[in-house]
Amino acid sequence: MPSYVRKPRPALLARLIHAVLIYAGALACGFVAHWVRFPLPWMFGAMVFAAAVRLFDRPVNIPVQSRQLGQMLVASSVGLSFTPEAVRTMGSLLAPMVGAAMVTIGLGFVVAASLMRMARVDVVTAALSAIPMGPVESANLAVRHGVSPGPVIFAQTLRIMLIVTVIPPVIVALDGSIGDPVAVLSAVPWTPGGALLLAAAGFAGALVARAVRMANPYFVGSLGGAALAAALSLPITAHPYPVLVLAQVFLGVWLGAVFDRELLLRARGFIPGAIVASALMIALCILMGLGLAWWTRQPWQVMVLATAPGSVTEMALTAKILQEGLAVVTAFHLVRIFIILPFAGTIIGLTDRLARHWGVGSGRA
Repeated sequence: MPSYVRKPRPALLARLIHAVLIYAGALACGFVAHWVRFPLPWMFGAMVFAAAVRLFDRPVNIPVQSRQLGQMLVASSVGLSFTPEAVRTMGSLLAPMVGAAMVTIGLGFVVAASLMRMARVDVVTAALSAIPMGPVESANLAVRHGVSPGPVIFAQTLRIMLIVTVIPPVIVALDGSIGDPVAVLSAVPWTPGGALLLAAAGFAGALVARAVRMANPYFVGSLGGAALAAALSLPITAHPYPVLVLAQVFLGVWLGAVFDRELLLRARGFIPGAIVASALMIALCILMGLGLAWWTRQPWQVMVLATAPGSVTEMALTAKILQEGLAVVTAFHLVRIFIILPFAGTIIGLTDRLARHWGVGSGRA
């Protein structure tokens, strides 16, 4: 065979073997978390495994489509909860939903101010690190405004990891009514035809959301497609539990893979401040959730999950474990997403201009 002819098969085989080994290790760690009855064991185990591999400076090369597939599977499962009764409940909570989103932005600026002092960073880096808007979206805005995206990605991902690691197990433990979180998710009835129809509805919704450039299309679109199928009384059922396990593993590996050694070395002076800022943001949002529970008369567990600063997928799964307020939790997060993400560029741009005008924290890190 001539030397100029490419040989894609060995490279493809190597990538396939690499992905299989990564997911096998993630499943093994997930099994350990499952054995100790962690609320989201497969996601947590996969996240820890992928982060450990990256911290040892080894690659985690996985298809980007795996995260999208994980989001679609979880979102379509959540869409089943949007019954007419749940929608009526959400309608009565519209004002608290909008109010919580606006307060979250305000709390983000409070945390950003503290991060500027702790880590000696500029106002744009601090705001992008503190306001919940997702690692990808915040990194894009960092590049647009001429700041390093590394610390921003680290802070956003760190907060999500802390939320996933702390909030679900604490809430499930304090709730006290769930003996085996895994058993709750695995006991949902399903049929092959109903599960396939649910997956098709979620996939169709994701395609539509992506076509119209909707924020977070693979979650929001799949959720909308499944909710519409449920509203039309189509014969959909939940996914079998192994499918949810696969979705958790996909999402956990993607989340953990962000933490590579090079990123930590670049941001090492930023890390202590980011840890404190993430913990502060989570604590402030928990207090807001408890306040909303008193105002709305909703269970405190539901409101804490609903106001968590990020991680809609994981908070929805936790609500599913609690078997309470799943639609409300999801709706709170979606309202915040649709308020923050479309206007994130405007918010950060205005913040940058005001900082430059007043000469406050406008230097670049």
